[in-house]
Amino acid sequence: MSHRTRHAHDPGRRRVLRGAAALGLMAGLGRLAPAFGWGASGNVEAPKRSEGNLDIFELTIERRPMRIGRRLGNPITINGTIPGPLLRWKEGREVELRVTNRLDEDTSIHWHGILVPPEMDGVPGVSFRGIRPGETFVYRFPVKQYGTYWYHSHSGLQEQLGHYAPLVIEPREPEPFEYDRDYAVVLSDWTFHDPHWVFSRLKKSEGYFNYQQRTVGDFLREAREKGWAQAWRDRAMWAVMRMSSRDILDVTGAEYTYLINGRPAETEWSALFRPGERVRLRFINASAMTFFDVRIPGLKMTVVHADGQHVAPVTVDEFRIGVAETYDVIVEPDDRPYTIMAESMDRSGFVRASLTPRAGLKGPAVEPRKGPVERDAAAMGHAGHGGMHHGMAGHGGADDMPMKREAQGGMGRGKGHGMMHGMGHGAMAMGGAPAGWVLAGRKVQHPPGGHGPGAAMVTDNPQYRMDEPGVGLASAPGHRVLVYDDLRALAPWPDRRPPQREIELHLTGNMERYMWSFDGKKFTEVTGPIHFRHGERLRLIMVNDTMMDHPIHLHGMWMELENAQGEHRPRKHTVVLKPGEMLSVLITADAPGDWAFHCHLLYHMKAGMFRVVSVS
Repeated sequence: MSHRTRHAHDPGRRRVLRGAAALGLMAGLGRLAPAFGWGASGNVEAPKRSEGNLDIFELTIERRPMRIGRRLGNPITINGTIPGPLLRWKEGREVELRVTNRLDEDTSIHWHGILVPPEMDGVPGVSFRGIRPGETFVYRFPVKQYGTYWYHSHSGLQEQLGHYAPLVIEPREPEPFEYDRDYAVVLSDWTFHDPHWVFSRLKKSEGYFNYQQRTVGDFLREAREKGWAQAWRDRAMWAVMRMSSRDILDVTGAEYTYLINGRPAETEWSALFRPGERVRLRFINASAMTFFDVRIPGLKMTVVHADGQHVAPVTVDEFRIGVAETYDVIVEPDDRPYTIMAESMDRSGFVRASLTPRAGLKGPAVEPRKGPVERDAAAMGHAGHGGMHHGMAGHGGADDMPMKREAQGGMGRGKGHGMMHGMGHGAMAMGGAPAGWVLAGRKVQHPPGGHGPGAAMVTDNPQYRMDEPGVGLASAPGHRVLVYDDLRALAPWPDRRPPQREIELHLTGNMERYMWSFDGKKFTEVTGPIHFRHGERLRLIMVNDTMMDHPIHLHGMWMELENAQGEHRPRKHTVVLKPGEMLSVLITADAPGDWAFHCHLLYHMKAGMFRVVSVS
């Protein structure tokens, strides 16, 4: 492909697109449905002024009543809009962001995936005190990277209230693909309730928002298909874990209104193009709790960026995007409208938008796929491999099902480091793992009795799952779904050193009590940070001992995902682990300071799935 990017270096074209966005904005305000700052077609960018190599932006955070679909909401806005305005930066320049808080509570902005000094990272209580009501806080730092990112509050549950926005950094060098038109596509979930009420419902009843529970009819159908004995065994397994096999998302479409660029399906957002143009769509999952399955029926998508970083182009029909992830795709539409379809991964709801050659022309109706989605042994990643069991003594777990505790190589525990194991290189790779997978044959070790009351279950033999699209999705002839093993960096990471040390962390939870943690301890129970040594090369191994998918985000540093691509492993700021999965990332600890490390499901983080990484 050509190494020329038409749009990125065409200021005249950009001015035209911004003008179109402004016209869309005025039309939207005239209709008052919805009164966001995002036009019917286009993205609204934050104004800036420049002084030499410095670009200066003014951002104001405040509550503003506005319509969301046909109902009135009271979201937290940035410059009066949800999403907030798109920030466009340039790699190699410096930015200054003057953020004024007009709320009656503290707030903050975290620059998700951006490499910044720790005091500019925007996480209250870690290396920053927050922005007080009436205060203006000035962020200032050099821009060291390129790509698609986003920014959002790290205070309380403000993300759920609309405090998020897209961020695009133009590269210093031309990109290795061409495109003519460029849109940010921000996916999110909205509740008309107070997020603290939502959290309190989850604490009282883990399936409160799940209206797709199993029935007697479901059991009878399974008995006919599998036989009575297997059907009883399956139901007994879920009963022991005190979960439903349909617990796919904690908060579902029964509570959420799903949005694309601030608009629900009923007042859908549109992206204009001219026939013959190549369109870049920058998908950002800015939701609080929702994984989305994204497709454009009738149109192939070529993935060119993952989490802001170039990857070798891979053409797919669909991809799942975890909370906080970003994927950039290139599409080449014909002279007709298309529907951008984003379904929640449990199929409890959806949102759509139009990719269209003419204003007012909508994409065709697309029938949402039938739910409910249900996990089985294969979807949990342990069919025939030993698998998960209840991990709490006295609850049908550790006392009834002895845990395997053998480990290959030495084992020790360092203060604040989680479990550290030696590697087993000689064993055959498990499941669909590629030959030479670095964790092949590795056995995890759980403490006696499991990880305590914060871990309702553990897995004895976690699986390689980066070749799987995830529960409810499957590739089929003529329909390819993106998987992590498809992601290949264009060049190896410059730091080629082997890891000097390994850290193993377990993702743990108790769904019934709505407790989420690492190694069985929520944030308020840990005695210190996870320690990285400045300059070291390390391997972080993560094991998902829960029945939920978790997007894990490390601030301040890249994670190099050890997938099937060898030295061309992709760099990510957020990595999704499926149930029963074990994976590893390499990290160069090149950022001194204290950094947040957490699950990016907002209510999981609130419940305790959060740690501090200290690089010293």
